[in-house]
Amino acid sequence: MDGGAPGATPGAGHGGSAAWGLLLPVREAPPRQRGRVLQTGLREAVRSGRLAPGARLPSSRELAADLGVSRGLVTEAYEQLTAEGYLTSSRGSGTWVGDTARDAPAGDRSAGERTAAPAVDFRPGSPDPALFPRAAWAAAHRRALAGLPHHALGYPDPRGLPELRSAVAALLTRRRGVAADPGRVVICSGVAQAMTLLALTLGGSGGGTVAVETPGSFEHAALFAAAGLRTVPVGLDTEGLLPGDLAASGARAAVLTPSHQFPSGIAYSAARRSALLAWARDADGLLVEDDYDGDFRYDRAPVGALQGLDPRRVAYTGSVSKSLAPGLRLGWLVAPDGLAGEIVERKRTMDLGHPVLDQALLADFIARGEYDRQLRRCGRAYRQRRDALLRALAEHIGGTEVTGIAAGLHVIASLPPRCGPQERLLARAARAGVAVRPLSDYLPPRPPSPPPGSDGGDGGDGGRVRLVLGYAHLTPNRIAHGVRLLAGAARHP
Repeated sequence: MDGGAPGATPGAGHGGSAAWGLLLPVREAPPRQRGRVLQTGLREAVRSGRLAPGARLPSSRELAADLGVSRGLVTEAYEQLTAEGYLTSSRGSGTWVGDTARDAPAGDRSAGERTAAPAVDFRPGSPDPALFPRAAWAAAHRRALAGLPHHALGYPDPRGLPELRSAVAALLTRRRGVAADPGRVVICSGVAQAMTLLALTLGGSGGGTVAVETPGSFEHAALFAAAGLRTVPVGLDTEGLLPGDLAASGARAAVLTPSHQFPSGIAYSAARRSALLAWARDADGLLVEDDYDGDFRYDRAPVGALQGLDPRRVAYTGSVSKSLAPGLRLGWLVAPDGLAGEIVERKRTMDLGHPVLDQALLADFIARGEYDRQLRRCGRAYRQRRDALLRALAEHIGGTEVTGIAAGLHVIASLPPRCGPQERLLARAARAGVAVRPLSDYLPPRPPSPPPGSDGGDGGDGGRVRLVLGYAHLTPNRIAHGVRLLAGAARHP
């Protein structure tokens, strides 16, 4: 199928040239993703009305040349959208936008659908799903399914398959210094479920107040609050959570990210780890360790887990979300002896156990060394992307200071004062198509009116705007492009 007559140009007819701006990401998408990106862009342009009913599309040859892709890719996109009803065509006469698709009412649409996707999204927290090892995972799936006995497909042990608990315990002991035995490992639907299990258990034992790091992850406070526990923010310094403030908070538990604190990027010092463990022993308290990206350290070997210093006072949580994919919903909780029994019972009543085939698959994947290979692959890619981000910031936004250890999936970038104030920079960045998140988003709300003499929101660092920039999900080229856009936003009103 071809579309349009010779000489047609993108945006001709009722659609307008703005609609074809949606297709520009096709040029920069990885080759294997260009067809999907093109179809998504066309579909959204029709659905949103940017390409109006009756608008005539360019020929497949011309659009392929404009976008720098193969003609077959464009033809396939036209055929797919014609089959779905978004386009209509007539052999020899061209392709037009159909009149069937209608934009969803504003009240029925998600926030992501109501606003255009940014050109470059630096918001932190996402790994790169393109690094997912599809071939190795598929092979592990076949082996796991073939080797799983019939009786294993019944209701599982709520702790998880013995094979996976043994594999996870060995992995954590070897790589993270965790004191783990299979009997205290509980397989969960990611760290979120591990935290929920801990929250329900603590609530049942009277531990009604939980301290959370500030700045810190949004999810920690939300998960414990949803289980009915009171959460209190406790501040940090350059060594970690402040023990004195923790003791004064009245909390009986504290949630920490000690190997690579989110979002500040520090690693807890040895002295601070010891002080926090002393608090837990003296107060009969519990430290909850979220080791969300502890495997990724780029300048030295990763710092071992806090849990290894005192397994009775630290509950350890982790997952494959940053190393494989968040959508797998596979994680683990290494429970202290005193809580393990109740946690297992709560897991049983919550979901009767994690899916068996997924567990068998991951056990095979770990046992054959594929998980270690994946960690090395991701580590190389993420280190290159961090280096690319630092180079781009130095080149395009001179005077930027990057803080935090060389680890994980994000950095703190303190932009020079000339880029501020914060609200103005964020607004300009959004108009330029760059999504960024300031460090202030992870702090308690500030007073509604700035005090006298304030410049109205500079991020609290001597006039510098501090941004939490995620890079793991972006290629080096996208990172460089995004920093150039951000630099332009910083220069121009």
